Amino acid sequence: MSIRHHLSDQLLMAYAAAGLPEAFSLVIATHVSLCDDCRARLESFDAVGGALVDIGDEAAMGADALAAVLARIERPVAPMVTPTRRAPGVFPTPLQDYVGGDLAAVRWRRVGGGVKQAILPTDKDASVRLLYIPAGTAVPDHGHRGLELTLVLQGAFADDSDTFARGDVEIADEEVEHTPVALAGADCICLAATDAPLRFRGLIPRLAQPLLRI
Repeated sequence: MSIRHHLSDQLLMAYAAAGLPEAFSLVIATHVSLCDDCRARLESFDAVGGALVDIGDEAAMGADALAAVLARIERPVAPMVTPTRRAPGVFPTPLQDYVGGDLAAVRWRRVGGGVKQAILPTDKDASVRLLYIPAGTAVPDHGHRGLELTLVLQGAFADDSDTFARGDVEIADEEVEHTPVALAGADCICLAATDAPLRFRGLIPRLAQPLLRI
């Protein structure tokens, strides 16, 4: 797999520090499972974070700290559960684990023009959804009020900036306005996270926006 569009260092560092909403963390974990480059950079940031912890100031321990540790040691240990190995599919393992399976496990909702979405449950700081866009179909022209990460899982799409295929992630902020179009071939499936509603130009998308939670 040739991935051309990667995550920024800022996003990877924030992910390593557990400083991102759950929605963005899911997109990043899924991308990293596909991308050797971003996985290597993330491991380096994890290593730096561990080194900083090692040289940090020592924290004072409470008077009952030793007794608490000994009490935990004496508790029965739960048997280790071997994780279920997911079969290869459209969804990488982190997303399969989150959804509970591959495409067949998704409960799609039609949003018009053949496009479908499935909003995944996460914390309220941001939202994440799966998007199914038939080949040749355009998403309505829109801008952004915040950050949007879009990871391609199947097929490809193009906008004014570039073309994005499986494993590629597009980072869009308030300065980006575009009309993504799914390219010919396999239907395009994406995982997209946003921390603010999109800014649609067309009247119909704006009217439907509250119902679709986009």
